[in-house]
Amino acid sequence: MKEEKDPFELEVVSVRLVKEAAVYAEQPVTSPPEVIALLGEYMCEFDREVVCVVNLRNDGIPLNCHFASMGAVDLALAHPRELFKASILSNASGMLLIHNHPSGRLAPSKADVRLTDQMVNLCELMGIPLYDHIIVGGKNNNYFSFKEKELLSAPNITLQDDYRKIEFTPTIATEKGRAR
Repeated sequence: MKEEKDPFELEVVSVRLVKEAAVYAEQPVTSPPEVIALLGEYMCEFDREVVCVVNLRNDGIPLNCHFASMGAVDLALAHPRELFKASILSNASGMLLIHNHPSGRLAPSKADVRLTDQMVNLCELMGIPLYDHIIVGGKNNNYFSFKEKELLSAPNITLQDDYRKIEFTPTIATEKGRAR
């Protein structure tokens, strides 16, 4: 006879940071050309879109990089929760996003712009600033930098300290009935 599971049993899970082969960077990464020098050539070798997070120390020196998403030839799905995993586990002080366009066309898609906007806001809330989102393509001699185009600005997020004044806006999850 099969033993029934206790309905009040709570499973314990672990999430760990596992280190793989190193990408060497001993200097701070402060500009798009430095990011391209570090990872651009590697990113351009992929035959499909790949999204990478470079986690930074306080002094701008990379802690690690995390290849968070590998997609199709023209799309890589990247959700913020996946992008933040390694940053939080690494105690990152900042992050960079870099992804490739195998077509060589560097103009950001609507999904690229939406993700960047979402990450800028969430990074501000998380206290892990997004310093840039760089798109690399072709033979690694061209790139698009949201920072260089002055499209990244920290939002002015103010948080309420009086619960009577909080105004929640419905989210997709709420509209689907998932949030309570």
